[in-house]
Amino acid sequence: MPGLLLRTLRGENTAERPVWLMRQAGRYLPEYRALRAKKGGFMALVYDSDAAAEITLQPIRRFGFDGAILFSDILIVPYAMGQDLEFLAGEGPHLSPRLVDTALSALHAVPERLTPIYQTVRQVRSQLPGDKTLLGFAGSPWTIATYMVNGEGSRDQFETRAMAYRDPAAFQAIIDAIVAVTVDYLGGQILAGAEAVQLFDSWAGSLAPAEFERWVIAPNARIVSALHQRFPDVPVIGFPKGAGEKLAGYARETGVDALGIDETIDPLWAARTLPAALPVQGNLDPLLLLAGGAELERQTLRVLDAFADRPHVFNLGHGIGQTTPVENVSHLLSLVRGWRG
Repeated sequence: MPGLLLRTLRGENTAERPVWLMRQAGRYLPEYRALRAKKGGFMALVYDSDAAAEITLQPIRRFGFDGAILFSDILIVPYAMGQDLEFLAGEGPHLSPRLVDTALSALHAVPERLTPIYQTVRQVRSQLPGDKTLLGFAGSPWTIATYMVNGEGSRDQFETRAMAYRDPAAFQAIIDAIVAVTVDYLGGQILAGAEAVQLFDSWAGSLAPAEFERWVIAPNARIVSALHQRFPDVPVIGFPKGAGEKLAGYARETGVDALGIDETIDPLWAARTLPAALPVQGNLDPLLLLAGGAELERQTLRVLDAFADRPHVFNLGHGIGQTTPVENVSHLLSLVRGWRG
């Protein structure tokens, strides 16, 4: 029988809510920090399938979450497309050459850079308990393009937004290339053992409505359609962070099987506004989890109660912070496990 998380993503409204947390495999865990100190930098961990599988499984062993999210990074896709990728201490990821300066055609694809990721998925699947769901993921095309064009993250995505306005044909070619690689990449994860996949659009909130339609909804719809054709039983979760009132259109037009919502969205508004019976995922503020206390309890129950009438995966509105106390995570899990709709 499929696990609780997979059943929920397929549309079953269960009395008990499945729970997993974005970035649950990572820096807030002492066992992760110990392994990183032993193995080296972030990319060394991602490309060591034994280490990456161990990190993926660490929060399952400690907390018993319903889902294990692959330990990797969204920028593996541009890395496979031929850009160089570095993670610099205190600065975050850097891609080169920047596509604001260099034509897409100058890149030479290196598809073998995806192979170790598939091996990690296979290793996790072989060790994961049968009632736990293995989640694969990729970045959505708009967010990936912002890094490919600018070479690094930015607050307002100025370079990428300007390029999309200035030369939409060139920018469309970048988006199309990302879509093609992403479909194959997620397909490879599914063939290796992923039972559901999530599309992360971390910078979706920076776009005006018409641009959101073109650069967020349209390419994600193409990815979802292609995956549904190849793998009709594998749910696809869309997470367009910052989409706000555009969430309902995203849900209808992309065809995602479940919708992740961030902490800026009122769960009562989401419950009223989003398509009926659509599974939703979210949306506790990660800072509440860090702070703990009575407000964490109150807001956790508010989220659970708001989505009582539809399939709901409890999660944060974004990634768990690296200074989050482990005991707060344990307490959150007890609150979610103790709730019944």
